[in-house]
Amino acid sequence: GNEGMPRRYADYLSTDGFTSLNIVSTVGAFILGASTLPFLWNVFRSYRYGEVVTVDDPWGFGNSLEWATSCPPPRHNFTELPRIRSERPAFELHYPHMVDRMREEAHVGAAHGGTSDTAEKIRRDPFTVGTHEASTDPDPR
Repeated sequence: GNEGMPRRYADYLSTDGFTSLNIVSTVGAFILGASTLPFLWNVFRSYRYGEVVTVDDPWGFGNSLEWATSCPPPRHNFTELPRIRSERPAFELHYPHMVDRMREEAHVGAAHGGTSDTAEKIRRDPFTVGTHEASTDPDPR
């Protein structure tokens, strides 16, 4: 052992000063072990009784690339490297009409050349007002 201390001690003498630390680490180990039980139960229930996912994006608004392929994914997810033009590539692929509306709404307002009258219209009905005339992006796909 280290400096005369035998290895693999199951118990410490009260004079060693390790008793309280040993109790704390033992209680912590039991708490950690018990906290995995709900996880294991959930894995078992999901495997045994869970519904099989049949849609590509079960949440409906997946943002990242793993939701841009089919479910289950093919052996090679993408035949060619996808173009990434934003932080939400899968969302933009599946919902281009919403992306256009979000871009219009983001560019409306006094800070972007709009008027306070336009801002008032947006507060009343944000989905029908859009003053963004042209995109500065040369390839708006």
